[in-house]
Amino acid sequence: MSRILVIEDEASIRRVLIKILTEENKNYTVEEAEDGLSGMEKIKNEDYDLVLCDIKMPKMDGVEVLEATKKVKPEIPFVMISGHGDIETAVNTMKIGAFDYISKPPDLNRLLNTVRIALDRKELVTENKRLKKKVGKNYKMVGESEEIKQIKNIIEKVAPTDARVLITGDNGTGKELVAHWIHQKSERSKGPMIEVNCAAIPSELIESELFGHVKGAFTSANKDRAGKFEAANGGTIFLDEIGDMSLSAQAKVLRALQEKKISRVGSDKDIKVDVRVIAATNKNLSEEIKGKKFREDLYHRLAVILIDVPELNERRNDIPLLVKHFAEKIAEEQGTPAKEFSEKALTLLQEYDWTGNIRELRNVVERLIILGGKKIEEQDVKLFASK
Repeated sequence: MSRILVIEDEASIRRVLIKILTEENKNYTVEEAEDGLSGMEKIKNEDYDLVLCDIKMPKMDGVEVLEATKKVKPEIPFVMISGHGDIETAVNTMKIGAFDYISKPPDLNRLLNTVRIALDRKELVTENKRLKKKVGKNYKMVGESEEIKQIKNIIEKVAPTDARVLITGDNGTGKELVAHWIHQKSERSKGPMIEVNCAAIPSELIESELFGHVKGAFTSANKDRAGKFEAANGGTIFLDEIGDMSLSAQAKVLRALQEKKISRVGSDKDIKVDVRVIAATNKNLSEEIKGKKFREDLYHRLAVILIDVPELNERRNDIPLLVKHFAEKIAEEQGTPAKEFSEKALTLLQEYDWTGNIRELRNVVERLIILGGKKIEEQDVKLFASK
């Protein structure tokens, strides 16, 4: 159900608006307020998905209601209702944050279309906030070792800038997590973060995946398609395992970094893109450059800031914190109480050789929670965590 508030001092117009909305959609719950002051009280005390607000009203006009609402509940979309002489004011309210305005008497189709679009946008904003909270939970950087403190310090300094970052480290160390932290703490956090696993895409398709293609560019190109760079416009693109990217694709990425524009496969039309690039690799790119498998000029473009993520074996003191974090997260996912790990169990886990790094530790913790007792003891670790 969508809750809509109509703030209008003319009773006849209120009745028309309520009738139109409730007859159009049974999922609309419409409430009314006869002036700006009473409307503002309702907004403060209730949750609405949309407000239709007249501009000229006694006690408190529509502009004042809009300004006051933006301070307390900025996510509520406002559609202003304007008389003939209020059009200029209505347009100015959009600069303050109104979604749109509708002239009196309201045109039926225009009104319903505007309401639908405004409610869709509100739902999208709400969903984006929910996803950001979820992403924030999933990408929590856990650890108090000197290595992790150093990485956190670098992220705090580099995130607010647009500097390109190259993240290096073995598989499973948490390179993706570092990339997400940089994006979340940046000015681009409201924009998209698009991930591309360069190793998982066949070399003949990587250019199309990154830059898109036009219809007829190759056999299966049945329609125009935007690529990942366009999708990331205004945000961040994370090129994971960039060491596996083909040389021809590397050349196009280099151009995108140099000129801030790309062209789709099969097209000579340039498309401007505003994208921050974060790359990651588990390969030694210096060796790849010597072997003519990676472009040196691209490396220098990407490696403005270098972050090397240590192996878990190099930060064993963080293992108890990571175990606790994973145990709580797994319990939340499964809807069960979090299991406690004994000191001896944690000590034994710290002694293991974690060749699979944090990813392997997470799998072992989940295995112990499923197969171990109410409290995970040293014996459980010996039984179920051994390789």
